[in-house]
Amino acid sequence: MEIALVLAVVAIIFIIKTIKIVPQQNAWVVEKLGKYDRTLTPGLAFVTPFIEKVAYKHSLKEVPLDVPSQVCITKDNTQLQVDGIIYFQVTDPMRASYGSSNYIFAITQLAQTLLRSVIGKMELDKTFEERDHINLAVVASLDEAAANWGVKVLRYEIKDLTPPAAILHSMQAQITAEREKRALIAASEGRKQEQINIATGEREAFIARSEGQRQAEINKAQGEAAAIVAVAEATAKAIRQVADAIQSPGGDQAVQLKVAEKAVEAFAQLAQKNNTMIVPGNMSEVAGLIGTAMALMKQPPKDTTPRPPSTVTGLR
Repeated sequence: MEIALVLAVVAIIFIIKTIKIVPQQNAWVVEKLGKYDRTLTPGLAFVTPFIEKVAYKHSLKEVPLDVPSQVCITKDNTQLQVDGIIYFQVTDPMRASYGSSNYIFAITQLAQTLLRSVIGKMELDKTFEERDHINLAVVASLDEAAANWGVKVLRYEIKDLTPPAAILHSMQAQITAEREKRALIAASEGRKQEQINIATGEREAFIARSEGQRQAEINKAQGEAAAIVAVAEATAKAIRQVADAIQSPGGDQAVQLKVAEKAVEAFAQLAQKNNTMIVPGNMSEVAGLIGTAMALMKQPPKDTTPRPPSTVTGLR
């Protein structure tokens, strides 16, 4: 009975040692009598107890690895505190098992060395501007070296670049001065544009006023000319009507009466405006004045038509 129990226990242990279930995204390295035999992939697998054993277990997932912070010296002899993070993945379980005693420690140390080398070739200002270049340079060198360890380096990212406090203060002062400079330039450009706009506006306003004055003067001149023409036309029309009235029957008597009325009105106005009244010594002079005016009005108009010069014929 006891022997059967012992055999049952041994059988259970044998089965446990024989059957292996490998999880997804994992790879197990099997050694046979201390020598590499095969790599178990995810799923059910069998291992011979006491002859074969699972020596190494590797995760095939992407692994983030923090790189400890370190002090790097830039090309212009400035200390810079740098830390980063590496993303890698095991691609060859056999090489990862036998290529290095500790590939994680090897990758960490190599990343720090490469980072110091890359930053040592740059000036301080460039290290802040060219992070992508630093990351790519570290990844390229790491991946080449890690290929012998069965590891693929996917990415390297710098987390922090921390210069000394004095350098930070100087950089802040430089940034402040640059911003003040840009603000002064922007303010001066604004004042310049303001003066240009004011001058342009005054010029356009002056041109508009001068154009308005010019048009006003033109309109005034045209209006005065039109008024003169209208007055002249009205005067000419009135003169023609007076002339026609004089030529009609009874026109002479009407003119004589009108002249007499004007003479009487003139004497009446003189009597109202002056204390001294001027009266002709001979009233017949008034009649003579009227007769002279009528004689002038009866004279025929002068012929202004040009005549050809007369020819004188000499006697032979």
